[in-house]
Amino acid sequence: MSLWRVLDNHWEVLYLQSMKKIILKSKREASVKRFHPWVFSGAVKTRIGDPMDGDIVEVYSNREEYLATGHFQQGSIMVRIITFEQEPIDVSFWENRLQQALDYRSQGGILDLSETDCYRLIHAEGDGLPGLIIDIYGKTAVVQCHSIGMYNSLALIAAALQTVFGEKLSTIYSKSKDTLPNDFALGVEDTFLQGKAVSDTVQEYGHQFKVNWQEGQKTGFFLDQRDNRAMLAKLVKGKKVLNAFCYTGGFSIYALKAGASQVDSVDISAKAMALTDENVTLNGFSDRHHSYTADVMQFLKTADSDYDVMVVDPPAFAKSLKKRHNAVQGYKRLNALALQKIKSGGVLFTFSCSQVVGRQLFQDTIVAAAIEAGRKVRIMHRLSQPSDHPVSLFHPEGSYLKGLVLYVD
Repeated sequence: MSLWRVLDNHWEVLYLQSMKKIILKSKREASVKRFHPWVFSGAVKTRIGDPMDGDIVEVYSNREEYLATGHFQQGSIMVRIITFEQEPIDVSFWENRLQQALDYRSQGGILDLSETDCYRLIHAEGDGLPGLIIDIYGKTAVVQCHSIGMYNSLALIAAALQTVFGEKLSTIYSKSKDTLPNDFALGVEDTFLQGKAVSDTVQEYGHQFKVNWQEGQKTGFFLDQRDNRAMLAKLVKGKKVLNAFCYTGGFSIYALKAGASQVDSVDISAKAMALTDENVTLNGFSDRHHSYTADVMQFLKTADSDYDVMVVDPPAFAKSLKKRHNAVQGYKRLNALALQKIKSGGVLFTFSCSQVVGRQLFQDTIVAAAIEAGRKVRIMHRLSQPSDHPVSLFHPEGSYLKGLVLYVD
């Protein structure tokens, strides 16, 4: 087929004979027309051109009306849409998308935050690029692909990053082995696409953090808790604080700098605790900090009931709907124990990053935990992810982080 379009007042013919296609079943195009970025396998009628995992495909309605272009991959989500316009997916496409993401963050003030040089540049569906995460740590970009199509586009993405950032970027690191489908990941190695820095010290509101993108979880640091850490700092002066599931000690550093009398950090990972200790020393607060490498539930069972402030920020308990029930029970047990242990008049920051556990379900679970603990509890604040982790109106599933700040009588 051929597609005609006007370029610089001249007609040009773009031959798209090799483009692979997905034809939807009758009346299954509504969600795509509402700009939802996923095409589920059950909506697909026909595949044209024998698309393979990672291929770029065009999506058409049953009436052969063009709808969108995206990455094909076998599974429940068969196409992850990257554009709703019929356009070449070349280096200019990626440059435009990265620049749009940067402009959005500039408009939102992310690039001008005081003493802060780390942020999320691309947040998958929230930035119109399902399957792609890019985090910026100083002069390093860490790229994480969650789909084969995005991984196949790494060379173009890296080239676009170099164009958009220029000398502001010295290192690009691809960290996708643990986030790609298992069979495909067997042939993947995390690697440097530019430069070779393995770690760096970054700033977040003036707090210093050592980030190791090679060995750390996710891309090396949990950037999504930035605003929530800042809120914690307002409530901890002179208080005894517990940071459970502390990872590299983000909440701990904020509490120490804000004048907490004592901060206890707990994580089952010895590597995480070593990074926490390094960050505590880096910020000069070793005298008021204690580290515990332990299972959080076991630690809470034997802990003294004298914490004024607690942070309970576990990893995702469920990554699929099949595991949601067990996740809810886990959140209930964990929070009931925390509520039993916190002092009267204490404040509990509790979180869930399980996407399949919605905001209302999480709150209902905390209600059940409070009833079990026999404590009277009031909601002080409802928390979420920051603006550099945007949520598309057309993809509410992107709102994954939910939290509550609770006052416990």
